[in-house]
Amino acid sequence: MITSSQNPKIKYIRKLAQRSFRQKERKLIVEGIRLVEEALASHWRTETFIYTEEGVLGERGARLLELAVQKGVEVYLVSPGLMKELSDTETPQGVLAVLWQPDMALADVLPPGRQPLVVVVDGVQDPGNLGTIIRSADAAGAGGVVLLKGTVDLYNPKTLRSTMGSLFHLPIVTVEDVEETLKYLTSVGITLVVGEPVGGVPVFAANLKIPVGLVVGNEGAGPRPEIFQYRHSKVTIPMPGRAESFNVAMASAILLYEVVRQRHKIQ
Repeated sequence: MITSSQNPKIKYIRKLAQRSFRQKERKLIVEGIRLVEEALASHWRTETFIYTEEGVLGERGARLLELAVQKGVEVYLVSPGLMKELSDTETPQGVLAVLWQPDMALADVLPPGRQPLVVVVDGVQDPGNLGTIIRSADAAGAGGVVLLKGTVDLYNPKTLRSTMGSLFHLPIVTVEDVEETLKYLTSVGITLVVGEPVGGVPVFAANLKIPVGLVVGNEGAGPRPEIFQYRHSKVTIPMPGRAESFNVAMASAILLYEVVRQRHKIQ
């Protein structure tokens, strides 16, 4: 059992809490039974599995340890105190994994044989909002999610928890060159569908059976102006009540499920 916080492996994992170090090493940390289950069941490569004795007492925890060993993952037993140091949660569940960040290309969000539905996230800052948007995209059957430069880190611990494992279910691509990304998406026939609080076509009247890139803008500023230089349409969610707007994650879910309704002939 590792009990010292000066252990090289522990010091390395602790550094992965820093975004810059995660980017340099191309790794991330997931913690908790649910996320580690999803990670080990996915095609993502797991480097290290960390656990406490209590964390593997239950059936699900014990199964995770067994699966990690079967897959040739490094496994380390640590003290509860060390697990608390490594964890981003108040009450750690006693299991944690270090994964390699996958290499994804923009083309991966356009699976063959399916009408394109891509979520384009432009500058969303709240990790919980981003995680919820990814979860909604997964539930709606989107081909993938594109994160434009300026969006909160996908591998932020709060983002990861908010996805509830959905990041392992569909391609998510972080891009630096916004112009080239928008050129590519529109060049393959996608129309950028931008939600606007007022002034757009009522979403229930818009044609969303076409190839759609649903643009999700920054919580305060909305999407960047460059978006509107490419093929796009503006849609608005009718709000007969007195609220001025929806939370960005909630609005995304409503728009995604209007796509689902139209494409699946749900009345």
